[in-house]
Amino acid sequence: MLCLSLYVPVPDQSQAEFQCFESEGLPSELKSIFRLSLFIPSQEFYTYRQWRQKIVKAGDKDQDGQLDFEEFVHYLRDHEKKLRLVFRSLDKKNDGRIDAQEIMQSLRDLGTNISEQQAEKILKSMDKNGTMTIDWNEWRDYHLLHPAENIPEIILYWKHSTIFDVGENLIVPDEFTVEEIQTGMWWRHLVAGGGAGAVSRTCTAPLDRLKVLMQVHASRSNNMSIVGGFTHMLREGGWRSLWRGNGINVIKIGPESAIKFMAYEQIKRFIGSDQETLGIHERLVAGSLAGVIAQSSIYPMEVLKTRMALRKTGQYQGMLDCGKKILLKEGVSAFYKGYVPNMLGIIPYAGIDLAVYETLKNAWLQRYATSSADPGVFVLLACGTISSTCGQLASYPLALVRTRMQAQASVEGAPQSSMSNLFKHIIKTEGAFGLYRGLAPNFMKVIPAVSISYVVYENLKLTLGVTSR
Repeated sequence: MLCLSLYVPVPDQSQAEFQCFESEGLPSELKSIFRLSLFIPSQEFYTYRQWRQKIVKAGDKDQDGQLDFEEFVHYLRDHEKKLRLVFRSLDKKNDGRIDAQEIMQSLRDLGTNISEQQAEKILKSMDKNGTMTIDWNEWRDYHLLHPAENIPEIILYWKHSTIFDVGENLIVPDEFTVEEIQTGMWWRHLVAGGGAGAVSRTCTAPLDRLKVLMQVHASRSNNMSIVGGFTHMLREGGWRSLWRGNGINVIKIGPESAIKFMAYEQIKRFIGSDQETLGIHERLVAGSLAGVIAQSSIYPMEVLKTRMALRKTGQYQGMLDCGKKILLKEGVSAFYKGYVPNMLGIIPYAGIDLAVYETLKNAWLQRYATSSADPGVFVLLACGTISSTCGQLASYPLALVRTRMQAQASVEGAPQSSMSNLFKHIIKTEGAFGLYRGLAPNFMKVIPAVSISYVVYENLKLTLGVTSR
């Protein structure tokens, strides 16, 4: 028999027994344990409540809102295995201990730079014997029954995740741990991210279509406003016309994400990195190349999306009819119009997006990561929103030229110009401002898109049983 006693504070008392569980037929790994007691100082009662909520959520297999002893034992056993894998990944010297330099290196591998003083603060919270190194027992004892986020969770928090979907081409894919790949959790993350992107894009589709209309039709002589653009769409095709082009925009999420992930993993191997995660420069190169491969594979769908967004009522019966008419009238080459500016836009988008994200992340860690490096939801969303916005701002002129090239044949009287000629024409007739037509609705959709993506992503992860993050 094994008896587990938990002690929590009671007013005017330093410690008090809270719960006692007993069980026969324990797993063989735990038969040698006779009694395990956890004493919680009275000032840490709130911490205890957080910890209890966390393990009940993780270990409640029968979803009855209660954690019985058998569920608790399985939670501890599974959690200890994960902690062992994490400890080994952090122990880069393979000496059975983790020091401040190894903590700094683990975060640096992802481009997260913290000072040695901050690493030592993290270390001191776990160090029991004052050696300023953490052995396996100290690591396990601290994290097994402690609600504070550990270093791997911090790393996972700070990943530049694909949940920040604003309907544009996200170049740097998620990186998955060895455990996530081995257990099959990676595809659940991709499905959750894809579902979040689909809901987000659908909710912000009217703004996306307005952006396309303003990119193609707005000019000095036709200064289309946001209100005027929505009025035009409603008069021409009714409220359903606000979602034209959204179907193909949602459908392309699946193949684009899958191709990008597979290409990213292969490029990482080609680069020769033996690390689980890449540094900033390696991620930029691998992510950009993966983005080029994915975009090249699904680019005809990008053209279809633009044509469907610009179509008039009754012009096409659907996506297939649109593709068929383009093929018969304009040939295969029509499906690759705007390809060059689209590919060129990947580099500034990816570079600035990633650089701003890493800069904001490191600035937050340097200033606020005193006792915990867990950024929290709002910090992550703010970093992702700002970095994505900066990336779009830098690459927007190329995106506008791409859209106009894709739409040339659908606009009556429009010249079939090359990329360089279009740039010259826009600057000559509209000035530099003309390269940013449609920017307002594009930025208007960023915050709702990111927020919706996050909420849907988290709920889909729970539904799919994602537990690795």
